[in-house]
Amino acid sequence: MGNLTVIALRVVLVMMFAGSLFVQIVMVPLLGVDLREADPDVAAIRTPLVVLTVLTILALQAAMVCVWGLLTMVRRGTVFSSSAFRLVDIVIGAFTAASLLTFGLGVALAPGEAVAPGVVLLIGGVAVMIAAVALIVLVLRALLAQAVDRDAEARKLRTELDEVI
Repeated sequence: MGNLTVIALRVVLVMMFAGSLFVQIVMVPLLGVDLREADPDVAAIRTPLVVLTVLTILALQAAMVCVWGLLTMVRRGTVFSSSAFRLVDIVIGAFTAASLLTFGLGVALAPGEAVAPGVVLLIGGVAVMIAAVALIVLVLRALLAQAVDRDAEARKLRTELDEVI
């Protein structure tokens, strides 16, 4: 992976993290205030909406931090090691949690007349898409495991070849 690609991804991660902090610090409290002043049907979903939103953002922030760590390993040339698995596992767990929390948000919004059924369906679709990202990362983890095995095998063969020579 080129240095420019690593820098570009880091810039994107910083912007995403800053945006998520802005949403947590500014937008979620404003959402809570708006929901408190809304109809009684809407006010009833205030707490689940705010809590699930914050927890989902935290899960995605955890994934961003782990991707940053993986980028550091790529830059150092140590990504094909067993220590990368811990970060990848956290990313998988974070996306799985975000998917479940998003689905929970849809469940919390479904009853009553506060939210249109189409919105609930869209939230369910987003939950499925987030779950798909977790599954894609799981497949990439399997590829990483194969690459680590091949790297270890190549190192062993080089050592044997050096002994022969």
